[in-house]
Amino acid sequence: MTEPGKPRITITYCRQCQWLLRAAWMAQELLSPFGPELADGRRIEYEGELVWDRKSEGGFPDVKTLKQLVRDRLDPGRDLGHVDRP
Repeated sequence: MTEPGKPRITITYCRQCQWLLRAAWMAQELLSPFGPELADGRRIEYEGELVWDRKSEGGFPDVKTLKQLVRDRLDPGRDLGHVDRP
């Protein structure tokens, strides 16, 4: 859901090129000057399905929880190694 009148920016990076750090850097560079004018980035979605909403969940997920939530949608039988261990 986008805030009325505010644009949402999506940065998609190429996993083959390994440009994740550059994508994160570019996102930060856009948020610094334009943050108040952009829609709130409080949701995490997978293929359009809500995975996490910061407002309703009371904050951001830890990395372990996020990996498990995405895995459960992408490949429920996949073992995430130490992430799945207590």
